[in-house]
Amino acid sequence: MSTTPTPPPECPAHAAATAGGLHRLHGAEAQADPLALYEKLRAEHGPVAPVLVSGDLPAWLVLGHRENLDVARTSSRFARDPRGWRDMREGRVPADTPLGPMVSWVPVCNFTDGPVHERLRAAVVESLERFDKRGIRRYVTRFANQLVDQIAGEGYADLVPAFSDQLPMLVMTQLVGAPDEHGPLLVNAARDMLQGTETALQSDRYVTATLEALVVERKARPVRDLASWLIEHPANLSDTEVLMHLRVVLIAAYETTANLIANTLRTVLTDPRFRASLSGGHMTLPDALEQVLWDDPPINTIIGRWATGDTLLGGQQVKAGDMILLGLAAGNADPQIRPDPEASVGGNRSHLAFSSGPHECPGQDIGRAIADTGIEVLLDRLPDLQLAVDASELQWRGTLMSRHLLSLPVRFAPRSAPNAEPQVEQPAGHPEHPEHVFVPPQPTAAPVVPGRRRRAVSWWRRLLGIG
Repeated sequence: MSTTPTPPPECPAHAAATAGGLHRLHGAEAQADPLALYEKLRAEHGPVAPVLVSGDLPAWLVLGHRENLDVARTSSRFARDPRGWRDMREGRVPADTPLGPMVSWVPVCNFTDGPVHERLRAAVVESLERFDKRGIRRYVTRFANQLVDQIAGEGYADLVPAFSDQLPMLVMTQLVGAPDEHGPLLVNAARDMLQGTETALQSDRYVTATLEALVVERKARPVRDLASWLIEHPANLSDTEVLMHLRVVLIAAYETTANLIANTLRTVLTDPRFRASLSGGHMTLPDALEQVLWDDPPINTIIGRWATGDTLLGGQQVKAGDMILLGLAAGNADPQIRPDPEASVGGNRSHLAFSSGPHECPGQDIGRAIADTGIEVLLDRLPDLQLAVDASELQWRGTLMSRHLLSLPVRFAPRSAPNAEPQVEQPAGHPEHPEHVFVPPQPTAAPVVPGRRRRAVSWWRRLLGIG
């Protein structure tokens, strides 16, 4: 027998229940085809729809483009701080809910507003802006070529595990400050945590220990990397704040950029409009990326915002403390701004893929650079790539926040890899002196803690909220 309390009359779940019940964003319907569900909700409720999230807890899903911008840009009405969630305050959220870690407040820019948010975000944004964009692209080119070398002689590859899942973390570990040889370890640890395996807690401990050691090392011997710049920023971040924001940047950039690369490659390989346009020279790869950011963004839904007072949103009466979900994919498909979803967006960047307002993704230019340059290297090295299965056979793993392409098998003519990797000029930020090289801790065999896997994985998913 369910112990979930009946929603109070003023909350969104009660009002819609009298009209035949609410759609779940955590069930089979949402995972199978979230875009179709969004359109069904739009037809039933308009630009803002009452829905249920994990545990059948009520929330509002914002479907309209204009309404998403309103929520994202107006923190005085829709706060990022989850401590305002009425259902949590009044005891309607089970203690073991999978949403718990995602909506538990921590002192990072993702979950703050006002002066505190401005201080924390300034440290992140201004530190990221110090990177030389050409240097980032050199990193991407280097690692993309290494990944292609590993598959070039086979004539067959699955581009998700072999390329899109690998490249972003290899690059981001360099920008954060970890050396080359530890990139693959962090790639495997991050994937392990996000996929919720039995060793997720061990992977969590490895990433944490690595970043903690990096902070200690960079405090003693700063170089030109993100860890050093966060430490020396005038915002005077504490060691904990530096660590937390390194984790936010590392994991959020990994997950979103990996999805962007996979989604773009899938589209290039399956959509005849893209193949014709790219081969004919009428559409650049950055144009293709922008089209994918409209049609298949890396993040579908962001948890969340919380209404600071009673307000009207998209024709719905929202009460103080209600949970609001930003529907990025749904807003991109809003017929009010895209009456013909098949039409090219022509480089239009008014999509919601990176959110908007004070919490707009601070690393979007780096994500674009990794995806754009990495795919360019892959297509240049393997120009005859062809999908090895019918497009209808491709499968995704759905979550409340996003869809992850599980596999992208391709064929191509085998070719030999270069005998030796060309010497690549190191971008500013890599020390030349060996005494400045950071050596993170080696992973240790930590016991799996029974009953804790869901909590650990959800903690990391919480960090995927756009900063």
